[in-house]
Amino acid sequence: MDYRKFSDTYYVRMDRGDEIISCILDLCKKEGIASCIFSGIGGLSKAEIQTFIPEKGEFETDTLTGMLELVSLTGNVITDDDMNYYHHTHAAVAYKDENGHHMSGGHIKSLTVLYTAEIELRPVIGGKIGRMYNEETGSGFWDFG
Repeated sequence: MDYRKFSDTYYVRMDRGDEIISCILDLCKKEGIASCIFSGIGGLSKAEIQTFIPEKGEFETDTLTGMLELVSLTGNVITDDDMNYYHHTHAAVAYKDENGHHMSGGHIKSLTVLYTAEIELRPVIGGKIGRMYNEETGSGFWDFG
């Protein structure tokens, strides 16, 4: 991973083998970014895509491998009062098999770069978005308190 900051925005290039979510979280920790939003595109070798199943109160995970196009990535990073970092990330991934072109997407657990990924990361300026725990989903939502 390599990145540059221009004005208030970070431009991140990730390389073969980089795991996108952990790289984003590492960058936020290194640069002291408590909350941000990000978006990106790229090529992947692996994508772990999750869907929340309300009846079970848990996520189901599907794993895609091969030549995957990261068509769209969007997400955010927030921190709690103890500065623990959390991400909420969604993506659309395109791939081709013997039956043609396909798309898959949803909540992202992890994404591994095949050749490159290009990410724009924009920190929250003049404040911080915190994390509020939600009992029903077992996850956190934005807290502006």
